[in-house]
Amino acid sequence: MLRKIALILPLLVGALFLVPVAEPSAAILPGLDLGSDDPEKVSTTMRIILLITILSIAPAILILMTCFTRIIVVLGFVRNALGTQQIPPNQVLIGLALFMTFFIMAPTFSEMNQTALKPFLAGELTQEEAFKQASIPLKEFMAKHTRQKDLALFLDYAKLEKPKEMNDIPLKALVPAFAISELKTAFQMGFMIFIPFLVIDMIVSSVLMSMGMMMLPPVMISLPFKILLFILVDGWHLIVESLLRSF
Repeated sequence: MLRKIALILPLLVGALFLVPVAEPSAAILPGLDLGSDDPEKVSTTMRIILLITILSIAPAILILMTCFTRIIVVLGFVRNALGTQQIPPNQVLIGLALFMTFFIMAPTFSEMNQTALKPFLAGELTQEEAFKQASIPLKEFMAKHTRQKDLALFLDYAKLEKPKEMNDIPLKALVPAFAISELKTAFQMGFMIFIPFLVIDMIVSSVLMSMGMMMLPPVMISLPFKILLFILVDGWHLIVESLLRSF
């Protein structure tokens, strides 16, 4: 799917920026006239506007409809528990979270490619049919990791009937329910990560207090011990393994 996107994007860029320049006397660019009486021109304009809108909300779609939220929150908890400030940097954590997201979501993206993208590009499906086919694998993934309580919250607020099947769940209720379910799961994992490092901080603080070194920051002394513990237990391997097994 990524290769398909990589092939399509240059065509879109070329279509948007490599349009032949009209003569100075021409006041309107072809296909960009909202006031035209020609439906074809208006339709083309609306498609471009829709495309730009979709590209602008693509990060939100990636964050809220995939496993990215849980992964990045847990990795953030790990860094805060270690107390290493900006190490690893944000770019490293986000990059790792993105690659793990693509790895975990690969079966879902592959199914979307086979059932929706390829038939749509081949002209076998309309846009509406392709959207419905593409939403089915995503709904299956999100529904699997969404708590019933969270989903019921949004269904009740919108006064929607309880869906009989998974495919009947509207995305406008499933997406926010999935997001808060992922946040709760991530915070639960973060709590478990914090406990051993908190114990080290308490031990170091107690030792310093008993030695009368109240002016020495406990964090300065506990940081090497926390890093040493994290290395000895192969912390990054355990964290990534726990994240992979949670899906």
